[in-house]
Amino acid sequence: MSPAALHAASLSVPGRLEAVSLDLGPGELVALVGPNGAGKSTLIQALAGLLPAQGTIHWNGQPLSRILMADRGRRLAWVGQEAHFEFAFPVREVVAQGRYAWQDDPSGVAEALAELDLTHLADRPATRLSGGERHRVGLARALATRAPIQLWDEPVAQLDVRHALEVMRLARRLANEGGTVLVSLHDLRAAYRFDRVLVLDQGRLVGNGRPHDVLTAPLIRTVFRVEATFVESLVPELPPG
Repeated sequence: MSPAALHAASLSVPGRLEAVSLDLGPGELVALVGPNGAGKSTLIQALAGLLPAQGTIHWNGQPLSRILMADRGRRLAWVGQEAHFEFAFPVREVVAQGRYAWQDDPSGVAEALAELDLTHLADRPATRLSGGERHRVGLARALATRAPIQLWDEPVAQLDVRHALEVMRLARRLANEGGTVLVSLHDLRAAYRFDRVLVLDQGRLVGNGRPHDVLTAPLIRTVFRVEATFVESLVPELPPG
């Protein structure tokens, strides 16, 4: 059996994450949900090697600690909740930063701009964008890496309906092409369209499995403190990316 694309065992960050173990496979689109402060961003940053954590992390069977920094950017891309740009670089140059690990080979930059509906903004300074536009630039930069593992922290929170749907279609397409995509969300309804869902509560992993098996009324009551009523959805499924 081939190793998991992303493996974590007993991953802990004092006061924020407690003994989380998980495996994410190639071709999986996985949702990460939980209330505010549950540890979602902490987990994503730890898996990406951006935050010191206790426990073990493997990317494609190799310990993260043994993967050279230059190689990490070719294997995994991370998109944070906020997209801040301190310098007025054109959008095209910001997206091209995703190719740094490939010796600045520009391959894929134009495609990433087009995928995130940014071609018409390619020459605009990144500091002169709206919040949603900046977030799409961050996603385009991650896409330009062509990394097989993509970790996106609330990628649609600041997007309008059309662009949010396009980002979700893009995530599905990347998974269909063999990538591993982990997306944190607050919209539990959207999580039902993922292959798998991870549920965090107070830093602990309390759910891991198929959405309809995990996101039950009792779990939603316990974790999110709300009563859920399940009805047949009238919203059509998203077409494949």
